[in-house]
Amino acid sequence: MKHDKRIGLLALAVLTLAKAPAVAGETSVTVTKSPSCGCCQGWVDHMIDNGYEVRVIETEDLTPVKHRLGVPDSLGSCHTAEIGGYVIEGHVPAATIGRLLAEKPRVSGIAAPGMPQGSPGMAGEREPFMVMSFGPAGILPFQKID
Repeated sequence: MKHDKRIGLLALAVLTLAKAPAVAGETSVTVTKSPSCGCCQGWVDHMIDNGYEVRVIETEDLTPVKHRLGVPDSLGSCHTAEIGGYVIEGHVPAATIGRLLAEKPRVSGIAAPGMPQGSPGMAGEREPFMVMSFGPAGILPFQKID
């Protein structure tokens, strides 16, 4: 009986360890932002509060980063992030990023264009806004945030 329990526990440990790299890969975010942007830091804090591990790169000029990652000019915001092979532009809520990672759509990324009031990192009462997807199929609605 003890032998059966040990095998079961060993199998559980192996399965848990086998999943760890995928989970770590999908919770590790690299965000590029201006060193002086307070709302960007607010979004970083939001991501950390929601269980993401965030690496910050600070630069005064985000344009080359946005161009390299294919962020359409019309969807630009104040910071750009990368996670799980996707680009996240602006103040996208962590729950929406979780949906993106779970569904794995064939898009390059998602964006909250501009700086929506009340979005993660932005002050004020939340106003409804649209998160857009972008990629080979163009720019399409991804999720409405109320």
